Amino acid sequence: MSTRPNVSDDLLWEIVRSNNAYLCKRKTGGGVQFSRDPFNVANKHSRTHAGFVNSKAVSVQPSGEKGVTLKTKNEGKANTPAKSLNTHKFKQGRSNQKIYKSVADAVGKNNYRSDLNKTAVARASAILDSQTSKRDTPEKKPRGVKAQKSEA
Repeated sequence: MSTRPNVSDDLLWEIVRSNNAYLCKRKTGGGVQFSRDPFNVANKHSRTHAGFVNSKAVSVQPSGEKGVTLKTKNEGKANTPAKSLNTHKFKQGRSNQKIYKSVADAVGKNNYRSDLNKTAVARASAILDSQTSKRDTPEKKPRGVKAQKSEA
């Protein structure tokens, strides 16, 4: 949903907060509400995390099989869809710490959305962790003289 320059983000949120396409309501767990918005890094249904309402929003998504894609919205380009997003792809060939630093710098520097900094890094970490293949646990070796004799 593109925002119009003459409508504030707060007014849009008041209009669509109780009913929108991204809202996920749960009856269990005390009626918790989640969001499926791709620009919602925390997946929480709240004004600060709602990406379709905010003129500045951050999205961290997996890119292909390995790596992370960071997308940010350009504040003044809501009416030009081709120019409204900045996209940065980070391949998993780099160290994870460098990817986390790059994501933190892109989100937090220049006062873009420093409140979403930790959440964006945590999401990138979870995505990269899910993309790595886990090793099989090694077979346990017998410890002690009695255990080694009983195995032999």
